[in-house]
Amino acid sequence: VQLVESGGGLVQPGGSLRLSCLASGTIFSINHMAWYRQTPGKQRELVAMILGERYDSRTNYADSVKGRFTIFRDRTKNTVYLQMNSLEPEDTAVYYCNADVESYRGYESEYWGQGTQVTVSS
Repeated sequence: VQLVESGGGLVQPGGSLRLSCLASGTIFSINHMAWYRQTPGKQRELVAMILGERYDSRTNYADSVKGRFTIFRDRTKNTVYLQMNSLEPEDTAVYYCNADVESYRGYESEYWGQGTQVTVSS
């Protein structure tokens, strides 16, 4: 399974960006997909998560992004998106896609994308 992210870049404070992450490979089901972010010298932190259909596609967000970011998923394309509005300089980080995937043999594995840089600056 591979996760490929896109959509990062440079944006001014108050602006918007949408990140995309496509999961490809042999996938039976996806238990969750999520976005994390990391800045130099800090631990990777969860930004937003969306659970699979068996969990009613529930979402949860870091307090720092609630009301500004929205995670949603296109199940037909195994793609998860992160819509980021009202961006702040503090949102500057490398954003990583994460997925917990179940194979047809019932094995559960976690995967990470390569990361995409988001820079919020005037």
